[in-house]
Amino acid sequence: MSTNSAPVAWLTQESYNRLKSELEHLSGPGRTEIVARIEQARSEGDLKENGGYHAAKEEQGKAEARIRQLTHLLNNAHVGEAPADNGVVEPGMMVSARIAGDVENFLLGSREVAGDTDIDVYSEKSPLGAAIQGKKAGDTVTYAAPNGKQITVEIISATPYVG
Repeated sequence: MSTNSAPVAWLTQESYNRLKSELEHLSGPGRTEIVARIEQARSEGDLKENGGYHAAKEEQGKAEARIRQLTHLLNNAHVGEAPADNGVVEPGMMVSARIAGDVENFLLGSREVAGDTDIDVYSEKSPLGAAIQGKKAGDTVTYAAPNGKQITVEIISATPYVG
């Protein structure tokens, strides 16, 4: 755990392992592959009009940004079991809620926990996430959306996300 004030992400061991593998690939073989593409494109001549060179440099920038993001996330992650199945809304829970009249199901926490699934994810720091944390089935809260509109949320259920 980090001693700075960075937000802590809750991750299952499986999510942590998956992200650590991605980081190892990007910072090892992935980096080597991009550097080789840059060198190959550089050898083709004039860099100002070399689309392959510019594409490889852009890819390198994105990969380096992802490496920084993953390093930060993994250094500040809380790894462990899913939260207790006590129906209380907290990070790592799948929440079913009636929001402004419509039932929505989503994960409260980090997009990284959900991986490549189509699950909607809301940060616990979002207006919705902050409003529902600590609530349980049957609770109703109202929060201000970014546009200033007051939105009513009724918690239907909260269960641990198991991936």
